[in-house]
Amino acid sequence: MPVKLSWIFAFIMLYWAYCIFWGIQGARSSRKADDYFIAGRRLPLWVFIFAATATSFSGWTFLGHPGLLYVDGLQYAYASLYAITIPFTGVLFLKRQWLLGRRFGFITPGEMFGHYFKSNLIRLLVVLVALVFSVFYLGVQLRAAGFLFSVVTDNVIGAEFGTWMLSLVLVSYVATGGLRTVAYVDSLQAILLAGGIIAIGVITLYFVGGPARLIEGIIALSQADSVRTPDGYSHYIAIPGVIQFVSGQAEAQGGAWTGTMNLTYTFGLMGIMASPAFTMWAFSSKNPAPFAPQQVWASSFFIGFILIVFTTIQGIGGHFLGADHLLMILHPELVDPVMVEGLRSLDLMMTPGRQDMLVPQLINLVGKTAPWLVGLLTVCALAAMESTASCYMATAGGILTRDLFRHFLMPQMQDHTQKFVGRISVVAVVLLALIVATTTTDALVLLGGLAVSYGFQMWPALIAVCYWPFLTRQGVIWGLVAGLAAVTVTDSIGQEWFGITAWGKWPLTIHSAGWGMLCNLSVAILVSWETQDDQDRKMEYHSLLREHAALPPSKRRWVPLAWTVTILWFLFAIGPGAIIGNTLFGDPNDPATWVLGIPSIWAWQLLGWALGVAMMWFLAYYLEMSSLPRKPVQPLIEEAADSSLESPADSSSGSSSPRLKV
Repeated sequence: MPVKLSWIFAFIMLYWAYCIFWGIQGARSSRKADDYFIAGRRLPLWVFIFAATATSFSGWTFLGHPGLLYVDGLQYAYASLYAITIPFTGVLFLKRQWLLGRRFGFITPGEMFGHYFKSNLIRLLVVLVALVFSVFYLGVQLRAAGFLFSVVTDNVIGAEFGTWMLSLVLVSYVATGGLRTVAYVDSLQAILLAGGIIAIGVITLYFVGGPARLIEGIIALSQADSVRTPDGYSHYIAIPGVIQFVSGQAEAQGGAWTGTMNLTYTFGLMGIMASPAFTMWAFSSKNPAPFAPQQVWASSFFIGFILIVFTTIQGIGGHFLGADHLLMILHPELVDPVMVEGLRSLDLMMTPGRQDMLVPQLINLVGKTAPWLVGLLTVCALAAMESTASCYMATAGGILTRDLFRHFLMPQMQDHTQKFVGRISVVAVVLLALIVATTTTDALVLLGGLAVSYGFQMWPALIAVCYWPFLTRQGVIWGLVAGLAAVTVTDSIGQEWFGITAWGKWPLTIHSAGWGMLCNLSVAILVSWETQDDQDRKMEYHSLLREHAALPPSKRRWVPLAWTVTILWFLFAIGPGAIIGNTLFGDPNDPATWVLGIPSIWAWQLLGWALGVAMMWFLAYYLEMSSLPRKPVQPLIEEAADSSLESPADSSSGSSSPRLKV
């Protein structure tokens, strides 16, 4: 066996042993249903910080994101600021959901929404969103694993075998130990994910020849670029305007990543923390103490920095290592064709349809000089894929068990039966995801974007429960249906499955998440206007939130500033106003004017990241949106939450537990 393969298998076996260990530990600790599904509401601070961060950034961040940077350049790099927009959703909703879960004993978001809205239908819609989200997102990770193994092992391990191997690893510990096991395994995966991105960025920079050589290459790349924005700039170092009034992505001039596209695309990625899975993460935490450090420091500051810097180096650097054949011909003096041999051996070309091959090839660069590092980085990539996949498997299994089987079919289901059904549900979700992984042809990051666009459609329901009692059951349900439909028909799935080509994919360079939310929120507000229901019933929730989450009077004067800062940041850091970043720090066509020695757009992205971290600190810490409540929340100890409409069900610990009469 080649030395490189020996190291790969050695690291994988060590990693798998770690996963199995925590699977056994989780199974031993899961005596009751809530132990298995939400870790008994006792996740420690440091575990939540690492686990939530790992769940937010996954295999498509590790593999797909640098690949799209390679294809579309720095106009797509604004997407790196999802390191801030993803936890922004958490700032808005996680603390308030934790308060409700603590008070009423909810285990799944379906229980919370069903109890608040007194609706079985919305419960079923939550199950649908969770299932679709989990299957699509998990399918992305499984497919990425197959590609990874086929490339780093020089096709010794086929793509299908790699996909099935990851599936086996996941099932072996997720189904066994539940969410507690996922959390502790994710803690290691977060370190591997971040460390792997940094290491691959450093490797890329080394082979490119250092920072100066990288900038020299960017200048040559932009000057040789035949794809120009409407202003005449290279599409690698400028966004193509505020918006383009075209029928779809394919017709956009100079690239599809306009200011409006970047804004609505990151809206879609905000669906990660709006998804049902993150509601269960909130319920599983011992208290809200880890929310702010995870959102501000772990995600916005640290992950944001490594994406803006090291992921950008990976994506752009690939052009100068042999992946870009045209540049190799035009500027052979700037290109070290170290990737050519690997690409030829796999009969691959770095085209928009194969950009997911970039990172595995970058890993392979050290195959001859440091084969042990290839093994370690392969495990880093594997951990990145599992970090999100495992969470969505576990939470989807819990949602199916509690909100489908237990609520509708077996109301008296005991703890041991719930855990058994949960494990079977996990296996079923993986099998469905395998179908997606082996049949889809879409790019990794885009299929992941479609999945999170569905998750983003949970925003109006969360707004209703956490902030705005005006939104009614009928409004939220019809809005969610409209939003899911709009996402479907404006993304690639609508073109391929339903043959809807009239407006193309992402019409008007607005991402499907934006179209979905436009329809979702509009319908929710209009229907709620005509169907106002019992406000008094909802006030049990909102009175609790006002009591424990409201700002003290001394800080309420800062609320208008918070609104202003947030809106301006979204508009100018990643939205339509970001067009000023094309030229603010120098003319893209004249490198001599680059104030900081890098393209103006990259400097603007770094500034947007720094200001975004400051904004998140202001919201999470100073305005206490993610802080500990000022007084303890008293759970209904003698009465457990029920989410049924007429006949209250038992609590999370079985039919013998106390009940809450609604």
